[in-house]
Amino acid sequence: MADDSSQRSLSHRTLNRAAAGAVVAILAALVLAADQFTKHLALTGLPYQEPVPVWGDVLQFYLTRNPGAAFSLLEGQTWIFTIVMTVAAIVVVFLTVTRVRSRVWAIVLGLLLGGILGNLTDRVLRDPGFLVGHVVDFINTPWMWLGMNPAIYNVADMFIVTMMITVALLVLIGLRLDGTRDRGAAETEHAAQPVADDREN
Repeated sequence: MADDSSQRSLSHRTLNRAAAGAVVAILAALVLAADQFTKHLALTGLPYQEPVPVWGDVLQFYLTRNPGAAFSLLEGQTWIFTIVMTVAAIVVVFLTVTRVRSRVWAIVLGLLLGGILGNLTDRVLRDPGFLVGHVVDFINTPWMWLGMNPAIYNVADMFIVTMMITVALLVLIGLRLDGTRDRGAAETEHAAQPVADDREN
């Protein structure tokens, strides 16, 4: 009975190949559109490299162009990051087609792919040229950096960083791409449950 219940529970959390692909594609397109639209608004409405206060020191707009990676890291290596982002996008698509059946993984990878494609679009289409374009950054949250050099970022960067953290957490808890749980993580969770029940009693 328990096995039947767990199988039914798993079926509610998993997708077939077409559905997983659709979730990833739709979310990636939405993030890409949001990223490029906000960059367009920034380019047409903000002064270049002049702070525009939005909410005191909590949030500012600061339009700039970034030749480096997310959060202005390793500037001057633009072509390397273009290759890295292209490979990352291909890997996400490959995993989606071949392995992803988990609803959670489909959502996370779709949002991650959208962020990657957002910055990759800048690398391909923006100045100074094909594959070496500079990424448009315009969001600044000075309070986050506690005296360190402030980072200027964009919508795509936010999805890339947050989804990479989420990927690490999913791996840590043992949730596989197909929706099953890693046996070691599942046994640990099962062993901890009686202890929690005893404490409640």
